[in-house]
Amino acid sequence: MRLTILLAFCFTIIFTSCSPYQKVYKGDDVGAKFVFADSLYQLGKYKKALKLMEQIVPAYRGKPQAERLMFIYANTFYKMEDYYLAGYQFERFEVSYPTSDSVEVAGYKSAKSYSELSPRFSLDQRDTDKALEKLQEYVNKYPNGEYRIEANALVAELRDKLEKKDIKVAQQYLRISDYKPAIAAFDNFISDHPGSKYRKDAFYGRFDAAYQLAINSIPQLVQERLVSAKNYYQSFVKYYKKDAELMKDAEDILTDINKRLNIAEPTS
Repeated sequence: MRLTILLAFCFTIIFTSCSPYQKVYKGDDVGAKFVFADSLYQLGKYKKALKLMEQIVPAYRGKPQAERLMFIYANTFYKMEDYYLAGYQFERFEVSYPTSDSVEVAGYKSAKSYSELSPRFSLDQRDTDKALEKLQEYVNKYPNGEYRIEANALVAELRDKLEKKDIKVAQQYLRISDYKPAIAAFDNFISDHPGSKYRKDAFYGRFDAAYQLAINSIPQLVQERLVSAKNYYQSFVKYYKKDAELMKDAEDILTDINKRLNIAEPTS
């Protein structure tokens, strides 16, 4: 009853004056701060609510009300788009309240917070890796969970970002004529991303890089490297011979390889 009256009182004074907030904020009544903070939170006044919560979080540790407080505390950071702190606080909530009715949403929002921190593909992807780890944890823990569709969509989006970064790195090596690292990078891509939509580009890029390496080598190495490039051609056509555009380019390269090999072969 006391809680209901206090909650109603808080809703009233929020709309009528700023001074009651200041009184509660500067006062020592921890219970009043909790109720006022909760009221502000429900009204979407997250900055003011957060200031009060920051004062009382230590005082509520171990108390029954702490579960509610710690969840809205984490969610306030989330609502304010402070995703570093949101992710961290939701993680703490999961550990502290593993049987809570809110633990599943906390797990998802923790992972979602890290996904929000994931930068564009050309930058460092540590936050992307963290987000994928957290999302996979959520999917594994809640295979039929409320947010499984959203989580799987985020996983696909983030994996695509990592794949795009890796393929661009390999293509950049090829573009700057650094052929050996290009071949290695395309090899790694093929191994690391077996279901990627960029896999075709990796197979073709590896073949092209091997060909470029061969024709730019010292004479003693040309033939051996042309044969190696031809093997990469076979790997490419094994999977992508129906790709008309790339097959035309690949066959043009193969024609030149065969011509060079015939020239390089000794006559009897």
